[in-house]
Amino acid sequence: MLAVSDLHAFYGKSHILQGVSLGVGEGEIVSLLGRNGVGRSTTIKAIMGDVRAQGSVRFRGEEICGLPPYVIARKGLGYVPENRDIFPTLTVRQNLLLGVKNPRRPGRWSVDDMFHLFPVLGERAEQPGAVLSGGEQQMLTMCRTLVGDPHLIMVDEPTEGLAPMLVRQVADLLVEIAERGVAILLVEQKLTIALAIARRVYVMGHGRVVFEGTPEDLRRNDGVRKEWLEV
Repeated sequence: MLAVSDLHAFYGKSHILQGVSLGVGEGEIVSLLGRNGVGRSTTIKAIMGDVRAQGSVRFRGEEICGLPPYVIARKGLGYVPENRDIFPTLTVRQNLLLGVKNPRRPGRWSVDDMFHLFPVLGERAEQPGAVLSGGEQQMLTMCRTLVGDPHLIMVDEPTEGLAPMLVRQVADLLVEIAERGVAILLVEQKLTIALAIARRVYVMGHGRVVFEGTPEDLRRNDGVRKEWLEV
């Protein structure tokens, strides 16, 4: 589904990603772990075309590295950014409808599906996005991506700042997304969530992947956890 090889990315003259390689299979949840500042968010931005990158990014067998973000999105790669990026003056319903790529061809997720999964969004469907709490805005951003019917979504820190009940809802939603055949590349700081739902994990350090394996492999590897994850 997604194959990244020797990916390098830059902010100005700063060399942030230094040869990242990773992959995500069909319907798979893969967690990308590491401390803040090691390049996790930059990795998914580089895949999405939001930052200048060199290397290979193959999505569903096609090379997409260097393409504009809107072209990549139309190919079925979804991105849920950490900063949410909703349209505050548009209603919740209008925000969701903006995510629909082809109204004539329904996808796996409808606007009504989103209201069923998150009743609070349905209750506020005609209210502007600005009145939503931070957690509700996070839900709206994820739901807007889903109604575009992506084949794979990259989700950046979806549980940050959320109440424990909403954290559980997000985890359940990610599992349901994968069960409907949508692959997920997840950047998540909460290890309990990331390890509980992922099939495989990558750990990053200093702009590189320093570990790849299953959640159980990582649980057994005290050295990797202490050096690259624990504070």
